[in-house]
Amino acid sequence: MIYETLSSAETFEIGKKLGGQSKKGQVFCLIGDLGVGKTTFTQGFAKGLEIDEHISSPTYTIVNEYDEGRIPFYHFDVYRISHIEEMDEIGYEEYFFGNGVSLVEWANLVEEIIPEDAIWIYIEKDLEKGLDYRKVTVNNLVL
Repeated sequence: MIYETLSSAETFEIGKKLGGQSKKGQVFCLIGDLGVGKTTFTQGFAKGLEIDEHISSPTYTIVNEYDEGRIPFYHFDVYRISHIEEMDEIGYEEYFFGNGVSLVEWANLVEEIIPEDAIWIYIEKDLEKGLDYRKVTVNNLVL
């Protein structure tokens, strides 16, 4: 599935739609360059889960937990992971295979631990189409 957006508000809405359709036990992998809109997408995703709390990237803490929505939400940012063992230390399996939904930014850096049925989301810029243009590609989505 491919979406094209022309504003951060539209990127937010795609995240909100996917968050609203997500189910416990699902793992979403979010890939995109710095500044492409991963945090905006994730804020929309959380809103789709009925989470009103402020969502920020867990760049230094690796994972933020949000329990107030319709299902628990686990937001990972693994950009600063230097060894896969760090994911074991934080107990990633309890998150990935638990009662919530996980969204992993930079999941390509820990691809070997990502479940086979994960949903991969790629956000890309195309400056020829404008500064605010984004292409959002969603793979493996089963509703």
